[in-house]
Amino acid sequence: MGGTRWLSSRTKRGFDVVAATVALVLVSPVIVVTALAVRLRLGAPVIFRQERAGRHGVPFEVVKFRSMTDARGPDGELLPDADRLPAFGHLLRTTSLDELPQLWSVVRGDMSLIGPRPLPMKYVARYSPEQRRRLEAIPGVTGWAQVQGRNAISWPDKLAFDVWYVDHASWRVDAKIVALTVRAVFGGGGITADGHVTMPEFMGTEASSPDATSET
Repeated sequence: MGGTRWLSSRTKRGFDVVAATVALVLVSPVIVVTALAVRLRLGAPVIFRQERAGRHGVPFEVVKFRSMTDARGPDGELLPDADRLPAFGHLLRTTSLDELPQLWSVVRGDMSLIGPRPLPMKYVARYSPEQRRRLEAIPGVTGWAQVQGRNAISWPDKLAFDVWYVDHASWRVDAKIVALTVRAVFGGGGITADGHVTMPEFMGTEASSPDATSET
């Protein structure tokens, strides 16, 4: 089954629903404990919400456990990520516990277990025609780019890996990504880009801003 056919197949969708539902049941105690810990450590709100680009660029609301504070400077603007990501938030990201609420997004159909990570809507206009092809897939909780280095790889490489997935998606590739994701989570690497606590904002293939992302 070719990449496009697999991405639209009932088999992939069926697997997503069953696997995400089972995972929600199994990790529900972890979700509750994590939610309580976020409330105690970071305060309200517990859930971070942001509009992201879904398949074909259709916007949807991504949900994650909040890992950053809302600290602002004298001008009222949010401080850089480095000043808003505490050790507890870094732990959430390293263990990928912040991603657990996205299992519900998979059940709803806004996301898939495997696919390109959902990125902010403002990035869509900055993609090259080739990079825009990543939007042919439903965004995923994990994906080919994530198991190649997560935030430690450059934006051009990350987006190229997403397009590769669109062209080569299959149940075998998805199974490989699941296995590599487990290894990546336990390894805890690649959550930061060089010189950043998260990932610099994508400004297009030729440019990037110094430290302007929020909860990517």
